[in-house]
Amino acid sequence: MSFYQKFSRTFEPGKPFNFSRSKLESFIKCPRCFYLDRRLGIGQPAGFPFTLNSAVDALFKTEFDVHRAHQTPHPLMKTYHVDAVPFQHEMMDTWRETFQGVRYYHEPTKLTIFGAVDDIWVNPKGELLVVDYKATSTSSEITMDAEYRQGYKRQMEIYQWLLRKNGFTVSNEGYFVYANGRKDKEAFDGKLEFDVQVIPYVGDDSWVEQSIIDAHACMSGDVIPDSTDGCEYCEYRKKAAQVEKWSV
Repeated sequence: MSFYQKFSRTFEPGKPFNFSRSKLESFIKCPRCFYLDRRLGIGQPAGFPFTLNSAVDALFKTEFDVHRAHQTPHPLMKTYHVDAVPFQHEMMDTWRETFQGVRYYHEPTKLTIFGAVDDIWVNPKGELLVVDYKATSTSSEITMDAEYRQGYKRQMEIYQWLLRKNGFTVSNEGYFVYANGRKDKEAFDGKLEFDVQVIPYVGDDSWVEQSIIDAHACMSGDVIPDSTDGCEYCEYRKKAAQVEKWSV
């Protein structure tokens, strides 16, 4: 057993394993990086925490929770003509907790899939609407067409899939609540102002089940898979190895 296998929470074929939404996204982006992480325990370096984004998330949750308690629509819902109120459920706090989230045991693979939602709304039909809070600062129009935002779409679709697997009726339509930090103010004055918009998105979770099966098969194999073209981490490791070999 390697050092990484001994001291990392790695996947062992045939045994139950907790499998987060973010790790499924890792598999989609690059199977090689995913295998090194989940099977061999060699994860990518941790990124810097997005503390401002986390602050925006916390404030959004506090704000929407007021309307959740009273079962009233948030003003943003009225502005964007969303006929819904924040969903009230005893598991809501657990579903939003990072290492808990909405969970589902996928029996064919023995993987417990989980992911923490930002919010859930419910429409008059009783359909749940998955909501994701995002923060940015740009002078460009915010759309969901940018390449890096395709992962945001998959994120929402996994949450829709998880809630359906837990027996809820879930609408294909979800919403991104985007806070856009303004940079056109004359002075900072210790206060950052945001424009907030609600962007609808119609999800399709039909890909999730097969991706879980494929990710499980990848982890269960004994051969390190090929990297995805354009993977920056794989390219870095390759070039670093070449230089290190030459310099020895």
